[in-house]
Parts: sequence; structure tokens; C-alpha cells
Amino acid sequence: MALLIRSGLGMLPWDVFHYGVALHVPFSIGTVLIMVSLLVLLAWVPLRQMPGLGTIANAVWIGLTLDVVLPLVPEPSHLAWRITYLVLGILGNAHATALYIGAQLGPGPRDGLMTGLSQSTGASLRLVRTAIEGVVVLCGWLLGGVVGIGTILYAVGVGPLVQWMLPSCIVELPARPEAAPSGDKG
Repeated sequence: MALLIRSGLGMLPWDVFHYGVALHVPFSIGTVLIMVSLLVLLAWVPLRQMPGLGTIANAVWIGLTLDVVLPLVPEPSHLAWRITYLVLGILGNAHATALYIGAQLGPGPRDGLMTGLSQSTGASLRLVRTAIEGVVVLCGWLLGGVVGIGTILYAVGVGPLVQWMLPSCIVELPARPEAAPSGDKG
């Protein structure tokens, strides 16, 4: 995320929103990310989504990490470095997404919102995700967030990248033991 932000070539769709909000409140982008994550989790309640440990970790850890890492990443002056940041940022975010999904400890707040809305409306995941990200990009852009080629490349590229990376990142969970049929005393 920090690489994409520093590239100046566009941010992740949700980060366009986080950054836009951060321009208008006395909080860092990482703190805004955490607050938005917690608000999104509230939207899970009527959707009957259940968070896991990974959900809570995703909601908090990413924002804290972004606030620590962002000041350490220099802003590149040459276009070649900006493009390198963009490519590495997209690849790194896709890999991080594959890792947290593969851990099977619960979806991130935004992913749970997407799956919950899809289940409750009957709309496809693709339609729901596109609609949500379209709304957050528009709102973020209106608030001053940075939209660029990186936003578009991320939006069209991260799904296929995650799908390609995910098989090698899945943690196989042990099968749950089958319960013995009631009344069966052997």
C-alpha cells in the first residue's frame, strides 16, 4: 500500500477513499483505514457475517503497519522508480491478500462486506465488488484522493493475481471429526 501511495500513479480503490478522508480529519491514513474497517464491520451485523481472528487482525494491523511504513518509503522522482513502486505494490498486495485468505482465519472487513452483500442480494461477487469499489473511489476522489493508472491496474489485475497466487498460500485445515450418530452405542 505504501509503495502504491508513494508512486503517485494511483492508489488502491479503498485507499483513494482513506486518503481522501484523511485530508479532512486530524488522523493519519492508517488511522482512517482502521476506523473505516471498524465501520465496515458494523455493516456485517445485518448481513449476518461472522468475523474471525484474521478479520480483526486485518482491520487493525494493516492501518498500524501503513502508518509505520509510509514515512520510511521515499517518494521517487523518476518515472521508472514510480512505475517500479506501482508494480511491486500491486504484486505485494496481491500476495498479501492470497496469504491472508489462504490462512483461513476470516475475511477482511471489505471482503466480508462484499460476500455478505452478494449473499443477501443474490448479486454476483463481481457486480457487488465493482459497485462497492466504484462508490469508494468516487467518494474518495471527490474528497481529494488520488486516482490514476495504478488504481485501474490494481482494480483489473489484483483478482487474477490473487487467483494465481492463492493455491500456494492455502493452509490446509484438519478435517473436523465426524460426530457419532446419536443413540449408537456400538
